[in-house]
Amino acid sequence: MKHSSGGPPIASMSGNCVHDFGRTYKRKDTMTALIRFFVVMLATIILTGCGIRPTAQGASTGGTSERMSGTLHVSGSSTIAPLASEIARRFEARYPEVRVDVQTGGSSRGIADVVTDLADIGMSSRALKPSEAADRQTWTVAMDGVAFIIHVSNPVTSLTVEQLRSIYTGDITNWSAVGGEDAEITVINRAAGRSELELVTHFFSIVPAEIAADVIAGENQQGLKMVAGDPHAITYLSVGASEYEAALGVPIKLLPLQGIAATTRTVADGTYPLSRPLILVTSLDPSPIALAFIELARSLDVHDLVEDLSYVPLTN
Repeated sequence: MKHSSGGPPIASMSGNCVHDFGRTYKRKDTMTALIRFFVVMLATIILTGCGIRPTAQGASTGGTSERMSGTLHVSGSSTIAPLASEIARRFEARYPEVRVDVQTGGSSRGIADVVTDLADIGMSSRALKPSEAADRQTWTVAMDGVAFIIHVSNPVTSLTVEQLRSIYTGDITNWSAVGGEDAEITVINRAAGRSELELVTHFFSIVPAEIAADVIAGENQQGLKMVAGDPHAITYLSVGASEYEAALGVPIKLLPLQGIAATTRTVADGTYPLSRPLILVTSLDPSPIALAFIELARSLDVHDLVEDLSYVPLTN
């Protein structure tokens, strides 16, 4: 607090800070009243959180859900976007004055948007490149695994990567070519936009247009029903969803891949080859709202959402 040359300072509040009017009052009673008034005002400012660091889009929080407000901008991977949108609904219910805006555009966009301050959180369904890792933090929120499944009555117990690729590109069309019965293979592909399609085509080093499919399945349950009802079908689905349904008696089986069993455990421990972390990306100094969202996204409170969307929850 600055002092004027003519007498004691009189404080005023401007922009949540204390300043000096630079004016001297001669009457003692006026001075006493003003000092008392501004002491009360200063105490109120301190108690209500004067100087709290701004959160996303200028919002501020005093540590309670009612006081956290503002807009959180999330952008990036279309694979993670459905999960982020569901988490956002739960987050907004917890913090009614916060709005979460989720935009897609790809992992690269989400990573870049964090640096340019166009997003508070970026979504990436791939690991960051060394050139992208500077000045960014990553937070894993789930694991995504994909298993190839066939009917439980099919005598085939495993397929090589080359055999799987040949089945999906139409070079192999009969189960007898891979040790099965003499029957045409029903190839079930996943719908455009599904994370499983992106993961499998990348794994096979092909583009979606190269897949020769007989049927297209959208949701996991649709693919599961198709394979359960067709002894000659094959498709690829979430490891977690497939494992769960098989345990309930649905007549499917998960094929190992490169000698590794397709289970949520092998996805979680990183040994299963067709898996990847789903990550959120922030700056090195994320806002309190961003940190609160990430905390929820990594918590047990959203494991049901992770599983509903066929991802593998974090183990802790």
